[in-house]
Amino acid sequence: MIQRLLGLLAIVAVSLSGIAAASAHPHVFVAARSELIYAPDGTITGVRHAWTFDDMFSTYALQGIPSKTPGTYTREELAPLAQTNVESLKEYAFFTFAKADGKKERFNDPVDYYLEKTDLGLTLHFTLPFKTPFKTKKLALEVFDPSFFIDFSLEKKDPIKLVGAPAACTMGIQRPSDGAAKAQTMNEDTFMNGENSNFGAMFANKVTVDCP
Repeated sequence: MIQRLLGLLAIVAVSLSGIAAASAHPHVFVAARSELIYAPDGTITGVRHAWTFDDMFSTYALQGIPSKTPGTYTREELAPLAQTNVESLKEYAFFTFAKADGKKERFNDPVDYYLEKTDLGLTLHFTLPFKTPFKTKKLALEVFDPSFFIDFSLEKKDPIKLVGAPAACTMGIQRPSDGAAKAQTMNEDTFMNGENSNFGAMFANKVTVDCP
């Protein structure tokens, strides 16, 4: 399980093994904020994410990273970690799933990515461009980890924004119920196979955009 954490977010801290062994599933908590980006002609071009990791994970993620000012990190100092993170997330489709009028849409590699350290924790910013920009009457976007190793929740205030969308477009947000309580009662091995391998889908954050 520790290798999965390292593979997902590329944190090379030996002491992290103690955390994962002692913690119940899920292991990482993320507060997510996203923007859906539209071009002037009404096509949707991509999704811009800002994911803030929980304090414990942020602390261990920063272990061993040098900074000129103790406790403060610049984008440049965090750049290698940001690059490794977005590259490793590709294997998991960036936990971002989109459908246009029921058809699955795919993303190109992320751009404009960087890490930011604030009092709230470590935040990963990145933009996922769609392989082909498109117009659609109904867009469905979901953000979740199928294995529920990472628990994504939307920020309480303005978690989703439409940037440049046609004025007639309307948006709906469906927040999942808390799956962590149920997950913590289950044996860790149950998340590796069988019917629970897609456990996180039941707690996906869902966004719909309707454009007449």
